[in-house]
Amino acid sequence: MKYFYLLTLFVPFFGTSQITISNSDFADGGDITATSTATDPAIDYVTTGANQTWDFSNLTATGQTVRDYQLVSGASFLVQFVFGSFAPSDYKATNYLPSDALPLDQISNFLPVSITDVNAYSKNSADSITSVGLSVVVEGTEIPFKSDTIETRYKFPLNFNDTYYSRGYSKLDMNPVFNGVWIQYRQRNSVVDGWGSITTPYGTFDVLRIDHFITELDSLIFEIQGFPIAIELPIPDSHEYEWIAVGEQEPILRIITSIIQGNEQVTSIEYKDINLSASLEELDGKLKIYPNPSSDFIKIDNLEGASTFSVFNIDGALVLNGAIDSNSNTIDISKLSIGTYTVLVNSKGTPLINSFVKN
Repeated sequence: MKYFYLLTLFVPFFGTSQITISNSDFADGGDITATSTATDPAIDYVTTGANQTWDFSNLTATGQTVRDYQLVSGASFLVQFVFGSFAPSDYKATNYLPSDALPLDQISNFLPVSITDVNAYSKNSADSITSVGLSVVVEGTEIPFKSDTIETRYKFPLNFNDTYYSRGYSKLDMNPVFNGVWIQYRQRNSVVDGWGSITTPYGTFDVLRIDHFITELDSLIFEIQGFPIAIELPIPDSHEYEWIAVGEQEPILRIITSIIQGNEQVTSIEYKDINLSASLEELDGKLKIYPNPSSDFIKIDNLEGASTFSVFNIDGALVLNGAIDSNSNTIDISKLSIGTYTVLVNSKGTPLINSFVKN
């Protein structure tokens, strides 16, 4: 199923209504999402309020991030002990991702050891999504750390005009691998300050707009040849503006700004997208469908041996599946309603995907 959500080509819908966001509208362990990055220093992150229409359709992708939300059950034993089924309820993480929480680019020149592979652990539950801790690899050894104070990133249900406050405190003591401590303190003030319709290159959606104002203080304490050294890491105050839709797993748009000398400067623009790199590879000669559009059947080219198929409608519901006729490589679509569909073919264990129109 995750291949379908990665690559489905979205068909826009119209009509604006005030929505409610829950934890099921965000990705969790086992999900894979794709977001594209863009550059626009003059992008409008200020306009908000009730019944807004936001048009960001002119954004152009300059890069892409594919996030694979990992299950803790697949992590190392030590990580599972700290964040898995053995952990206290508040620390039972439901997913983890690579993280830039530890600013390695700022501290790598000061440290006598190698720190790599920082992962952030989150718990997705009915009333909130929380940051429960981190793990880092120090000189090849993975060390997990529970946050002393758990930060709440989202509180549910989310509705227009909701506000909430949270703080997080993490102390990463890397002894005995390395005589060093990293401390992070964060405060988050969040307000749902808008609702309406947003358009990006991915499509048009009903959304809530959330403004997270984040203040962070980081410091690193370590010893070199017996001498203690303390370094404060300059982290500017920031805003994270997010436009969130029902069922989309990632914000439709996220704009991050940093406050530099009293002025907000755009530092990151990210919008949900299809998996561009995967779709280009998989649609370029690997899975060809014709005739398209079609009313009775579609023929699949470039299959090797016995293959199975699944057909999904634009809402992600499975509407047809089975084995592909190995003699004719055809799928009977005559009983499907008129519309756009995505077909996922499993050929010798390789997932291939494309879309077609039933007329």
